[in-house]
Amino acid sequence: MLDNLKLKFSELFGQQSQNTFFAPGRVNLIGEHIDYNGGLVMPCAVTFGTYLLTAPNKEGIFRFHSTNFDDVLEIPLQDDYARTGKEWYNYPLGVIHNFLVGGKNVHGLDLLFYGDLPIGAGLSSSASVEVVMAYALNTLFNAGYSKLDLVKITKKVENEFIGVNSGIMDQFAVTFGEKNKALKLDCETLDYEAVECDLADHLLAIINTNKPRKLAESKYNERVSECQEALQALQSVLKIGNLCEIHTDTFNKNKDLIKNPIVQNRAKHVVEENDRVIDAAKALAAHKLDEFGVLMYASHESLKTLYEVSGVELDTIVDFCKTYKGVTGARMTGAGFGGCAIALVKKNQFEDFSKSVIDYYAAKIGYAPSVYSSEIGTGVVEL
Repeated sequence: MLDNLKLKFSELFGQQSQNTFFAPGRVNLIGEHIDYNGGLVMPCAVTFGTYLLTAPNKEGIFRFHSTNFDDVLEIPLQDDYARTGKEWYNYPLGVIHNFLVGGKNVHGLDLLFYGDLPIGAGLSSSASVEVVMAYALNTLFNAGYSKLDLVKITKKVENEFIGVNSGIMDQFAVTFGEKNKALKLDCETLDYEAVECDLADHLLAIINTNKPRKLAESKYNERVSECQEALQALQSVLKIGNLCEIHTDTFNKNKDLIKNPIVQNRAKHVVEENDRVIDAAKALAAHKLDEFGVLMYASHESLKTLYEVSGVELDTIVDFCKTYKGVTGARMTGAGFGGCAIALVKKNQFEDFSKSVIDYYAAKIGYAPSVYSSEIGTGVVEL
């Protein structure tokens, strides 16, 4: 595959690539819609992601091409940039912008991107592109940023350049992921623990609903706003800086401060989901996959009924998983509104599971999902 990309690079740009970088996508095992509420999440890197081949050019311009799209775009070096439209290249362009306004010396590059992550499926294809670009610039131009700096820069790209009010989890997992480990990340302090994630005789199945959703166009920002409303109501009595500073018992004693029942449901999910992450980390550390599976199902139910970010497509997949004996747990992952579900599936039953869930889903929804198997992979690297 890399040989083909190098050949493509030569054909496009008339020179050989000099460096190759890779950043994975991520799935969140549990702890959904928590990252912007200051709580605990448990993502891991997957083995799919974004490849970036680079070489400097003498023209002092940025040439962007992605094998996933058709166009080659040429953008001259400027002091700064602004987002134009909704094209894919805004993600790497936003990274270049942040390096420039940060005073870093950046020169013209030929850039070839290839991603084997399904776009818009909730596996953080955007964070993968942002992080691989930032890591490449940092390496090629000796910018001196730490990995944590790169996480913060790429989150800023997502929030300010792209305009999505997402938290820091995606960029963090893509950057700091470790093989066969989940990251129990505190989104408020950015302290994290790499939790041993021995799936034993299971693998991670990723089931793409094939119903794409674009975060900036979804109700994602609405959920962020609802959580802020809930926090303000609780702050009239409780001295807290975010929803995840309290546990379920404290929330239940004070939930009536939140007068809007829908907003109260949003907060209830956030607080209980944060507690589930704590329990999930203990279950994984103790190699109790069955307990972890129960928590996965509980997480999905909460996202469906309290947070209302699931949908018939995701629910169809999880409902099937509950009936399939080779599945230990399943839930939607990512922001929802379509995208992907994940399931812990017995390795020796994956082929049958894949065929069965495709048939079941297609009969209910009218078109087929895509099913992938993944191991837990590593974070961004130069190859």
